Amino acid sequence: MSHEHPEGSGYERIKSKTTLRDILDTACSFEQTAYEFYSGLTGRVSKRLRPLVEELAAEEQEHFDLFSKLNARHDVQAQIALKVRTPPNDHKFSDYIQIPHLGENPDDQTILQYAMGREQAAMEQYSSLAEEMPDGVLKDLFTYLAHEELEHKKELEKRYYEMVHSGGV
Repeated sequence: MSHEHPEGSGYERIKSKTTLRDILDTACSFEQTAYEFYSGLTGRVSKRLRPLVEELAAEEQEHFDLFSKLNARHDVQAQIALKVRTPPNDHKFSDYIQIPHLGENPDDQTILQYAMGREQAAMEQYSSLAEEMPDGVLKDLFTYLAHEELEHKKELEKRYYEMVHSGGV
């Protein structure tokens, strides 16, 4: 008897799902790490990049706080065991839960490149989750966060472009 599971089988559909609890836990960890990453850079980036890094740290803390408040809501607790499809890029998102070692004096270009990847992964993750959620507070939250992360990425790309093509951040 074969133990292989064909694509589209019940096993594959179950394996491709996760609970809302797991999603919220992972998102909380991601946002906490994002805050730690950006706040840890404030004294190590150029003075021109520092206000952006401080702003990103504050916004990532706000995202973490949103997830914390959401976890305490009764209507969310009632859905916590809900199974949702694991976003296609979940592994990429999860990889960013670890803070990278960029050295004692990372250059602004390296920081911006990493930060752009982090914001792209978050935007993709939250967009996928927004599509999976039923109408309500969770769909609204993931839609909002996807937009926020897209705005962060655009600002980082703008700064990166200025640095690479104009000779300064």
